[in-house]
Amino acid sequence: MNKNNSPIIELKNVAYSYTEDRPVLTDMDFIARKGEVVALIGPSGCGKSTTLRLITGQLHPEQGVVNIFGKDIANFSLKKLYEMRKDFGMMFQFGAVFTDMTVYENVAFPMREHTDLPEVAIRDLVLMKLQAVGLRGTHQMMPSELSGGMARRVALARAIALDPQIILYDEPFAGLDPISMHRAAELIRKLNDSLNACSVIVTHDIDEAMMISDNLYILFDGVEVAKGSPEDIRNHPNEMVQQFLKGKSDGPLQFHYPASPLYQDLNIPEEIFN
Repeated sequence: MNKNNSPIIELKNVAYSYTEDRPVLTDMDFIARKGEVVALIGPSGCGKSTTLRLITGQLHPEQGVVNIFGKDIANFSLKKLYEMRKDFGMMFQFGAVFTDMTVYENVAFPMREHTDLPEVAIRDLVLMKLQAVGLRGTHQMMPSELSGGMARRVALARAIALDPQIILYDEPFAGLDPISMHRAAELIRKLNDSLNACSVIVTHDIDEAMMISDNLYILFDGVEVAKGSPEDIRNHPNEMVQQFLKGKSDGPLQFHYPASPLYQDLNIPEEIFN
């Protein structure tokens, strides 16, 4: 891995909000290079999945720049966005395999959609991708016949079907048992290295992210509060970072969303309520 090469993905001072009174991202900076696995970590609603949508051009920043392969994608036409996305592989949350297709057909789908390869070539490639995720023997099976972890690996084989330069993972470990989670993490790292790709993982699973990531970004309420190597993050002085890493209930991160005092909403005098 060459960490001195130019960024494949770069967000500079990016801001985005779904409503005027609640920004999702504020002054977000993010870099991912070829050969790297980079994790986006933080509580639910902190802007992780929004960052993925900005990277793919599904959303456009209200402020700042999103560069992919060194080009600002804000003014890309729809046709140019589609062309760019051919260099992307996407593993959706919970896999999102096509339930009415066999394992083989799931992995073959992007090859048929985006290439003119003959079926004999597609067959060989599908079997090779399934071999890479340890599931070549399931190619004639339906997703309903697989465990959740196996279905997730089918989704991973589909995500790498076209040897993408960028692979995006939205909560790839959600719902997996500890053994499947660990194997999935190892597989993500192995596939990224073999493809020399650039992988971005959105996840809540800190241990797995620490194990396979070159760099991590931690977001709270749309603000980047920490970034760096796993060692940098472990030793970060920010109290919110340490609370999140250790899963502590007490700390600057509060359980309750900000609201007026309960006695006011219940129309009860404060002295009686207390």
